[in-house]
Amino acid sequence: MEGFLNNGLVRWFDSRLPVFSYVNEHLVVYPAPRNLNYAWNFGSLAGLALMIQIATGIVLAMHYTPHVDTAFDSVEHIMRDVNYGWYFRYMHANGASFFFIVVYLHVFRGLYYGSYKAPREVLWWIGLAILLAMMGTAFMGYVLPWGQMSFWAATVITKLFGAIPWVGESVVNWLWGGEGIDNPTLNRFYALHFLLPFAIVGLVVLHLWALHHKKSNNPLGIDYKGPQDFIPFHPYYTIKDAFGAGVFLIVFSIFLFYAPNYMGHPDNYIPADPLKTPPHIVPEWYFLPFYAILRAVPGKLDGVIVMGLSIGILFLLPWLDTSRVRSATFRPVFRWFYWILVLDIVVLGFCGANPPEGAWIDIGRAATAYYFVHFLILLPLIGWFERPLPLPDSIAKPVLSGGPAPAAAIARDKARGERR
Repeated sequence: MEGFLNNGLVRWFDSRLPVFSYVNEHLVVYPAPRNLNYAWNFGSLAGLALMIQIATGIVLAMHYTPHVDTAFDSVEHIMRDVNYGWYFRYMHANGASFFFIVVYLHVFRGLYYGSYKAPREVLWWIGLAILLAMMGTAFMGYVLPWGQMSFWAATVITKLFGAIPWVGESVVNWLWGGEGIDNPTLNRFYALHFLLPFAIVGLVVLHLWALHHKKSNNPLGIDYKGPQDFIPFHPYYTIKDAFGAGVFLIVFSIFLFYAPNYMGHPDNYIPADPLKTPPHIVPEWYFLPFYAILRAVPGKLDGVIVMGLSIGILFLLPWLDTSRVRSATFRPVFRWFYWILVLDIVVLGFCGANPPEGAWIDIGRAATAYYFVHFLILLPLIGWFERPLPLPDSIAKPVLSGGPAPAAAIARDKARGERR
């Protein structure tokens, strides 16, 4: 890269618009912690998934017709008559699921390694804002095929806003564009679904800005002690990200070509019928835990509030977690409760996928209660009473000794020796 930057033409252009020097500073010589593992690939994979969604969405927008009389047929036209239309449609539909998969893994990685703690609180908030924007974009995109599940999911979700005191009815009427879900609704959702991904791009830029300002967290969760803790981003992490992208695209292609409808709902291949309600209305799989929380609370308004708090509580994590140690590698008690939380969220997903009857109601309520107990009660208590393992002196030392796991074992043995 240095030879390229020393080229006379490049220097002339860069002195007027410093694109190449900016790329060199932030993608080539950018100092990254020398111990990042493959859990740090999910950020770049989320960026790749976002690019796939924008590119395929633009192609689909050229052929889609946002009208209640022709929307379903236009999707069938894309699938059957447009050259490679099936490919772009399936890539876009499955790309949404894979986008959520890598973002959820990215969030869970942040929870495990304490990436939300000081001085990265704003970085964490921007990441949550990206997740919320993704949810809004995905919900509106789910409505566009105008199938049975699209129509009724839109009916159920938009009516929830009616529970908001004083302004609820006005908000619902604005979303609908009238007295019911009809053509104005579809046009609004189409316009917003097209525009929101570009808002997500803006949030991603802010996210990267905050990341490069305060530097990345690392598996040990300790601060940098000197230049020995860093390595240049290129070629070490560009190669690692490229390998991760290759694995991601292989798995994505398996679903794309061999199971393109696995993560969808079969009722969405039936044209929307306002006079026929499906026996079980469910959102896409990535909304199921929140849907279970919504249904776990009696009363529409209370359910909406609790569902909103389930995401809002994540913004308070930097203060709810009272431990000074970031990484779960050195927090044995926290690590157990972290995996219990993961299991709890999976259970909520199963509850959301099943009808709200029988044992599923009780299981959903118990899982919802534990979700809030974990963050509001257990997390502060663990931080106060847990005895973490001793932290390494630097990032470089554990790397040279074989990685964070051996370092934790050494620290554990050392702590046991001191107690003896």
